[in-house]
Amino acid sequence: MQPTLLILAAGMASRYGSLKQIQKFGPSGETIIDYSIYDAIRAGFGKIVFIIRENFAEEFKEIFEPKLKGRVETAYVFQDINAFVNGHEVPADRTKPWGTAHAVMCAKDAINEPFAVINADDFYGRDAFEKMAAFLQNECNDKTYSLVGYELGKTVSEHGSVSRGVCAVDSNSNLTGINERTKISLENGKIVADEGDTKLELAPETPVSMNFFGFAPSVFGISEKLFDQFLAQNASNPKSEFFIPLVADQFISKGMGEIKVLPTSAQWFGVTYKEDAPGVQASLSALVNKGEYPDNLWK
Repeated sequence: MQPTLLILAAGMASRYGSLKQIQKFGPSGETIIDYSIYDAIRAGFGKIVFIIRENFAEEFKEIFEPKLKGRVETAYVFQDINAFVNGHEVPADRTKPWGTAHAVMCAKDAINEPFAVINADDFYGRDAFEKMAAFLQNECNDKTYSLVGYELGKTVSEHGSVSRGVCAVDSNSNLTGINERTKISLENGKIVADEGDTKLELAPETPVSMNFFGFAPSVFGISEKLFDQFLAQNASNPKSEFFIPLVADQFISKGMGEIKVLPTSAQWFGVTYKEDAPGVQASLSALVNKGEYPDNLWK
């Protein structure tokens, strides 16, 4: 059975103002999502599910359907703030959705096979998709999930600090914890995490999560129970969010199973800062020139 790729794109409209402005980075106007989908199809994924907001569904489909028709199955799922709240009161002043793990839950009816989750605006690289596809086809089950571990040095920005999930990994390549460090930056050629009073130097090869997870459909039921507990404690906080690492952490710590860290040599890139954009464009041009990608993905 071919695995599915779930793309988290519900936050995009708010960040870009309008979908018409989704940035074009490739030589033929490709967005970062185009490269992820292209890599996923050639790695063996059989279906692409987009999580979007309902108010820009038509605009979104107009962008992606003409490119993907006949190449891969697609489905569109809406992240609705009232989904799965199970009787909990949603604060009237809450406008933002409940976070990435809630977005995943909203795809429950569209996915019945092992699947991967990615962010819409991150470039993950061919190697990462190939490793994930092999895991989902051969190893994934209700007790074994996965996460692509990037080398920290390949995920930092020269233009300011970034937030990264620093992974603790045991000798069997299983995840033992994710520590969200919110201020990681380059200082005099070293990678430093700002911990308030102290600065912690991190090795460039430290594995970090860029939200590229591999799950079996059993994650939906696990997430629903955890979301119920989350709302009992956090529903009244308008800024609280239910994130995927929270589900991953509970899955491991409660002994439900293990999460394999799949190491990749791929260079991650994304646009954390406006100033990152020319670098992303240059990196993609270099990959096209090397023959890793055609100069027009969907021709």
